[in-house]
Amino acid sequence: MASRWTSSCTSRMTPPEPRGPAGGAGPLREAWRMAAFWRGDRRAWLQLAAIVALCLAAVWINVRLSAWNNAFYDALQARKLDEFWRQVGVFGLLAAAYIAIAVVRLVMQQRLVMRWRTSLTDQLLGAWLAPGTPYRLAGASASPDNPDQRIADDVRSFTSSSLELALGLLNASVTLVSFVAILWNLSGSLTLPGLGWAVPGYMVWVALAYSAAGTLLVQRLGAPLVPTNVRQQQVEADFRYALVQVRDHAEAIALARGEAAEGQRLRHRFAAIAANWSDLIRYTKRLTWFSAGYDQLASVFPLLAAAPRFFANELQLGGLMQTAQAFGQVQGSLSWFIGAYASVADWRATVLRLAGFRAAVEHAAPPAGTAQESLRPALLARGLAVARPGDDATLLEVPELSLHPGEWLLVTGASGSGKSSLLRTLAGLWPAGGGQLQLPDAAVMFVPQRPYLAQASLAALLACPHQPGRFSRAAMRQALERVGLGGLAGSLDDEGAAWARRLSPGEQQRLQFARLHLQQPDWIVLDEATSALDAKAQQELLRQLRDGLPAAAVLSIGHRDELAPLHDRVLCVQRGVLRPRAAAVRSVVPDGALAQ
Repeated sequence: MASRWTSSCTSRMTPPEPRGPAGGAGPLREAWRMAAFWRGDRRAWLQLAAIVALCLAAVWINVRLSAWNNAFYDALQARKLDEFWRQVGVFGLLAAAYIAIAVVRLVMQQRLVMRWRTSLTDQLLGAWLAPGTPYRLAGASASPDNPDQRIADDVRSFTSSSLELALGLLNASVTLVSFVAILWNLSGSLTLPGLGWAVPGYMVWVALAYSAAGTLLVQRLGAPLVPTNVRQQQVEADFRYALVQVRDHAEAIALARGEAAEGQRLRHRFAAIAANWSDLIRYTKRLTWFSAGYDQLASVFPLLAAAPRFFANELQLGGLMQTAQAFGQVQGSLSWFIGAYASVADWRATVLRLAGFRAAVEHAAPPAGTAQESLRPALLARGLAVARPGDDATLLEVPELSLHPGEWLLVTGASGSGKSSLLRTLAGLWPAGGGQLQLPDAAVMFVPQRPYLAQASLAALLACPHQPGRFSRAAMRQALERVGLGGLAGSLDDEGAAWARRLSPGEQQRLQFARLHLQQPDWIVLDEATSALDAKAQQELLRQLRDGLPAAAVLSIGHRDELAPLHDRVLCVQRGVLRPRAAAVRSVVPDGALAQ
């Protein structure tokens, strides 16, 4: 793909120290970092304000229903038929209003979640797709698993659950404030037998004690859910990725008769899901035993607590039912954490996964260089050390290297000697281990051995990374014909074709040369770009490239002996050092060209 090389000079580039998965901060702080969307979107705040207003309206209806309980059951106890039907009508109005509020709130909340998800997805995609970052991230020693799942599923789960939990906590807080005064007034005082102490608002204290005991127990029972949820998300994503690999490499698997082996591998992946799911069942079962019993007891507990005043004729039936309803609202608000514990555990696991992904992406960001004041139209290097990321050992030493416009330079050597690593250093995919490097500020295209053909039209593949409309259809057809793919000229707009499977490896490499003829870059880097072609086809493609782009500078990596006559100079990796293959070849790096 085409890019721009910038001039840089570094003496020693070292990656920043990696941070932990949560960056040393708690989930709340990490969640706030991912909420940058809220700090600049006025429309989102207006939507949130409307949702909060609807929540408050729903709480007000619940307060009205509390008073309705008193009036309705008093009418039943007094056998007042007219009042009974009037209260039925009041209930109908309150219920209709509550339903309408619930529906409108749901729609607004879902739209707000999508706005937040869109913003956070754009933010993470921008950071992840910074030049070279996906490559460096994949090769890191502590690479986060399944970036696709973190950007797709984790972002969706984080935005929806964050808003849901925040609004749930708000609703519980407002409900508590609204009903605690009602419950206090309805409770009256209870004299403790044998002590003679009068406890005012005793039902409030009972609700507090009941909820506190439940919260402590549910936190202790549900603590293992957080790491188990993290593990479940990971193994689920691993299984999905393995399935995608089988789909993408179906032909290779079929030719190798590897279906049985793949089936065994997939079953092994799924066994991890089943094993972790068993742990989830065990922990969830233990939590559900308690929470279900807690909820069932909560439905009758306020009646038991208020029964002494009822049987002492201090409360009518309506007052008893209103007290029970108010107690339920207060106890439910205080026990919000109990009902939401599983959701909080899942939310916390999601935040930690996203925080770990953000930290890894930031660590894998392109290394910064020190720009020189003057730019030179040449690639120049001296004393360059090529090392793998995170490894201080030098893989390849480059005493001197130069390439000027119109020159063709071949780098050869044994497999694993560091040739491709040199290209990755030149491309900025990882920093140099030392030395001096100057890169020209000009358009460059890297042509890898195995091209990436996205699910797109042939025109889009030819124009990548530009838009297809930048080039005429005639120019695209001409480029295809020059590399022997003229038969595909009628399929430029075919988006349904899976080109990575439809084209042979040799045809895919020819397609990359068609890109070069179409986009006319100033600098070209060929990394084993003709390995799938025979010697005659290779010679023809390179000859056409030299005739079609005479001013382009070409840096090639290759093993074949027949490549040497097609280039102006040849450098060879020998014992970890890149040096001219022929002793008579002199250095063309002028003295002082790389002076700091």
